[in-house]
Amino acid sequence: MTSKTLTLAATAALATASFAQAEETLEMTSAFGQNLPILGTAAVDFVEKINGISSDVQFEHFDPGKLVPTLEALDAVSNGSVDAAFATSGYWQGKMSAASLFAAVPFGPEAGEFLGWILYDDGGDLWQQMYDDNGYDVKTLPCGIIAPETSGWFKKEITSAEDLQGLNMRFFGLGAQVMQRLGVSTSLLGASDIFPALERGAIDATEFSMPRIDARLGFHKIAPFNYFPGWHQPATIFELLINAEVYEDLSDTAKNQIEVACLANLTTNFAEGEASNYAAMVDNVENNGVELRQWDPEMLDLFRSTWAEVATEMASEDEFFATVWADLQEYREGYRLWSTNIYLPRQ
Repeated sequence: MTSKTLTLAATAALATASFAQAEETLEMTSAFGQNLPILGTAAVDFVEKINGISSDVQFEHFDPGKLVPTLEALDAVSNGSVDAAFATSGYWQGKMSAASLFAAVPFGPEAGEFLGWILYDDGGDLWQQMYDDNGYDVKTLPCGIIAPETSGWFKKEITSAEDLQGLNMRFFGLGAQVMQRLGVSTSLLGASDIFPALERGAIDATEFSMPRIDARLGFHKIAPFNYFPGWHQPATIFELLINAEVYEDLSDTAKNQIEVACLANLTTNFAEGEASNYAAMVDNVENNGVELRQWDPEMLDLFRSTWAEVATEMASEDEFFATVWADLQEYREGYRLWSTNIYLPRQ
């Protein structure tokens, strides 16, 4: 073989290797079906963003259950049976008590304040440390965020704490701990399981997400009383989980592109929710027979004081929860000097 032929062969081999690298695809399971606006489309939007800018890595989106059930996604990514997952850490509350502190905190930070802690304070490092300390072989990145959700859909009007006693309710994250202490039996159901549970009477009420998202699931057909504000989730952050070994094998360019796509997704995910929920509320009232209710100050005070008890107890029982909780409170105390001076009062 001539030297020219060898050169051509080597060039072809390098080109093939480069092409193979460019065609590397990560399979990503989502915790939310793509038929759900805002929640489900956030994962699809991320895939479109990263695939549109990256020549080093591509993602393939799969709805819940296509690869693994939603609540098994963390374990699947950690053990390498799935490359990646788009989810929220609140789903791992049963595995790690601090998990929901990186998802949604009752009476906690709203979106801007939350992102400040995650991206520019200690939140992001603590989030990764939680997975590392618990033996999960994953890389986590914030990749979506929404403003407050509704406080829940009830079959009957709730006028006092006594009306909560004995209810069965689907509830998420740390807010579920509050509701349990107030006499509610809670369960964490996936989106597709909630309406059937309401319909057959297995649950009396549910919270899930924002009005536009909830409308798609039809809760108003069975539980017409929709309560506000969303004290249990003033903001909710979604994460991209990638198997740690898969992540480390990616090029630096691919890692940066994934981060950029996630940061862009935070923006569009938040903006879509802000832009489209008021129309859903109007439609709910005018066409779906929904009755909007505001928790009175006494009920909100009860939720707040009960959450303070829950948080104190959880911090006393789990050292890492205590560390994260103290860090978040320190950050919020500093942030309060800024927020109380700079922002106009809400009307």
